[in-house]
Amino acid sequence: MKQLVNKLKGDRVIWSFVALLALFSFMPVLSASSNLAYIGHGTGNTLGYLVKHLAHVCIGFLIIYWVHRVPYHYFRAISKIALPVVWFLLLYTLLKGTVIAGANASRWIQVPFIGITFQTSTLAASILFIFVARYLSKTKEENEPFQVSLIQLWLPVFITLALILPANFSTTALIFAMVMMLTFIGKYPLKYIGFILGSGVAMLAFFLLVAKAFPDSRFFSRVSTWESRITNFTTDKPDEDDYQIEKAKIAIASGKLGGLGPGKSVQKNFLPQSSSDFIYAIIVEEYGLVGGVSILILYLLLLFRFVIASHKATTLFGKLVVVGLGFPMIFQAMINMAVAVELLPVTGQTLPLISSGGSSIWMTCFSLGIIISVTKKEEEIAEEQEEKERRKEALQRLIDKELAEEDLVSNQKEEIYEEEEMYSIEDNSRNPMNAVLNK
Repeated sequence: MKQLVNKLKGDRVIWSFVALLALFSFMPVLSASSNLAYIGHGTGNTLGYLVKHLAHVCIGFLIIYWVHRVPYHYFRAISKIALPVVWFLLLYTLLKGTVIAGANASRWIQVPFIGITFQTSTLAASILFIFVARYLSKTKEENEPFQVSLIQLWLPVFITLALILPANFSTTALIFAMVMMLTFIGKYPLKYIGFILGSGVAMLAFFLLVAKAFPDSRFFSRVSTWESRITNFTTDKPDEDDYQIEKAKIAIASGKLGGLGPGKSVQKNFLPQSSSDFIYAIIVEEYGLVGGVSILILYLLLLFRFVIASHKATTLFGKLVVVGLGFPMIFQAMINMAVAVELLPVTGQTLPLISSGGSSIWMTCFSLGIIISVTKKEEEIAEEQEEKERRKEALQRLIDKELAEEDLVSNQKEEIYEEEEMYSIEDNSRNPMNAVLNK
């Protein structure tokens, strides 16, 4: 075990927080999956869902391990190559999609020969953030005209967002907000950021107008869902989402301070997304306010560690990569918790590293691997600096030793010379002839 830990490079604190969140997730997932177990095969046995979640987490940690060993600057070129591939996958998802539990799930695709579903927007978000960080770091010393940045930066951003928007508004909004934050941190001119922000709002309005004009098109089928969720959030009109929120609030109120205890949730049998979108409500019901606040503090500590990692990074690309991949993870967690307590409308955002699911866990781990790779690089630089200092000190000690030996030899020679002179004087004084000559 010690050898395995020693192979883990990078920020050990980030490793620790990620491991804590992943370990904690097993009990809530085991408990909250009972609803899926009854719907799926009528037995209520959640062991299969626990094993599945365990496999997803193990694969996720393997992804972190493999990715963190790759020098993070390699992802500069990878993002530029991968972005067109992501566009193809998003377009395929939009046109093809899949069906989960008899419902249209246009955000997922079925992976051939494996039988698992994959949410392409999660991969698109990570690649896009790296791409934006690459552009901003590349143009740090260059004052490119706004027209050039429109083609090289904003056109790829808006193409990506346009391919995600019809199926997932909340993810699109989150990605756009994070890109705006990245450009602000990367010191992109504020007047251009304002223009892009206004353009984004105008494009969204145009999309909604087109959706109203063609309400029967499958490309705009999710618009009615967005409207119902916003209406349900702002009014008392009963709805399916209202049912989920009410059950989530009942679960949170039932938890009180200490909770009902692990596995003793009642509302998990009524919440349709109890193991994913609304798992935070089940956590509070079973572990109380103490458990809910503890999870919140863990995410905030992880955010604080991301800030430290970004500050320590020696390159602008490294700083922006940590911010671009780390902050969305925390904001997604905050959105999930805010939805559970009805501070925000239902969005469908999972709780990173805790909610069940394959692609969401894997992409979160992919982002964490890159972040740890950045911290590993800085750690290696620090180790190299320490090694240089040690070598310098060793060399200085060797030089001092040689100088000391030279001084010792010199002192010995002087002593021998003095002794020879003394013996010579004594010999002269003892010889009578020398005495006469001296007179």
